[in-house]
Amino acid sequence: MKKPSSRKQAKFSKSIIFPLVFLVLGFILAYSYSLSQAEETSGDFMANSQFEQEERFREELIEQQERNKTLREEMQNKQNALQEFESSFSTEEADYSGMAAEAEKLRRYIGLMPVEGEGLKVVLEDGEYSLEAVNPNNYIVHESHVFQVIHEMYISGAEAVSVNGQRIQSNSTIVCTGPVIEVDGVQHPAPFVIEAIGKPEVLAASLELPGGVLDQLVNDNIIVTMDEGLVISMPALLSES
Repeated sequence: MKKPSSRKQAKFSKSIIFPLVFLVLGFILAYSYSLSQAEETSGDFMANSQFEQEERFREELIEQQERNKTLREEMQNKQNALQEFESSFSTEEADYSGMAAEAEKLRRYIGLMPVEGEGLKVVLEDGEYSLEAVNPNNYIVHESHVFQVIHEMYISGAEAVSVNGQRIQSNSTIVCTGPVIEVDGVQHPAPFVIEAIGKPEVLAASLELPGGVLDQLVNDNIIVTMDEGLVISMPALLSES
């Protein structure tokens, strides 16, 4: 009676073990499949996420490049505008300086301001003549001689000219009355000292040109002396009495 019972127990144990093994095996397979699916899904998600992030970075880079381009163009426009302003300012400043210098030169020329500078002094004296001279007037300094010297000095660049200390104006009159000359109604006896402010070497060279003013004065028996490199001062015309 005991032997049949043992066979039944063994048969029962086998019938329990195999289903349990298959159940565990099925669970393991199911878990492995679900794990692989999860990993695949996770991999796809990560790949998609990385792609989207790269795409976003790419778009931001393009936007930044476009902004940099716009900023460079704006900066170039500002630089061009600044250069134009500086150029126009320099031109206007140069024009203003030129006009100011020209205005000062004109004020000097017409005698509205005192002047001082290097210049040339020319002294004209009557020539020596004897009592037997046919015409003594041929040895006297006349207004034409003074005019010749003044005119030559002005065309040689003199800024201001005076005769015996009296400053010459653009409309000055010089008249010879015997042994004296009148400058704007003021009489001056010989010798006549003509001073000019300007470049002394230029003024002297202009008077000494062959056949020029100096030669003509000598031919008219006028004694001429010149002194270069002096510092000459002249008052403004309005300050003269």
